[in-house]
Amino acid sequence: MADVLILIPARMSATRLPGKPLADVAGEPMIVHVLRRAQAAQIGPVVVATDSAEVAAVVDKAGGQAVMTRPDHASGSDRIFEALGRVDPQRTARIIVNLQGDLPTLTPSAITAALRPLADAAVDIATLAAEITVAQERVNPNVVKVVGTPVAPSRLRALYFTRAIAPAGDGPLYHHIGLYAFRRSALERFVGLPPSTLERRERLEQLRALEAGMRIDVELIDTVPLGVDTPEDLEKARAMLTGRQG
Repeated sequence: MADVLILIPARMSATRLPGKPLADVAGEPMIVHVLRRAQAAQIGPVVVATDSAEVAAVVDKAGGQAVMTRPDHASGSDRIFEALGRVDPQRTARIIVNLQGDLPTLTPSAITAALRPLADAAVDIATLAAEITVAQERVNPNVVKVVGTPVAPSRLRALYFTRAIAPAGDGPLYHHIGLYAFRRSALERFVGLPPSTLERRERLEQLRALEAGMRIDVELIDTVPLGVDTPEDLEKARAMLTGRQG
């Protein structure tokens, strides 16, 4: 897909786990695991956007492409937007995938699934979710829930994202997975918007898009990949990937 570009933001100064892009997971830096899974999806070029020369060197050694970005970006979306201008000044890419660099267990098929909602021209941004099956996750504020209305058997139109338990009543809750596929025009609009009221309150960047009237659709997949935010998460990732490379 010549019009799809995957950008992976990677910064070294994460508060809870500094230096995590280079953390060893089953013998390789975490960013390399994510890079290879993105490449295996075979939907377009993959570029790591980083503020670290050390991360860029690791990516280059692994046969990937990295681009240096400013260190002062407030979010991964801002970082990938700067990278987009550097790696695609001819504006060839029409769909930009923002793939977090801390998802080393993400499957290539999940990356591909995130593109499906964009087959609908009315959708500005596509993302992923999976049904919550662990009771503890329903009440965990670190597990972001998406509230949406079904528009297809495996797809929701997002109405809200929250750290609270929502919606109320009987029925499934959905765990949001932080991977986004933007139309280029939607990304340009999104990064130009100021942080919104609900975004600040919930500390969820995607609410900025909803408050601005942008449409986000959610493809439902079967499992939630492990996001590595803490030393405990890192140990879980090491256990999961030991003996399973690439």
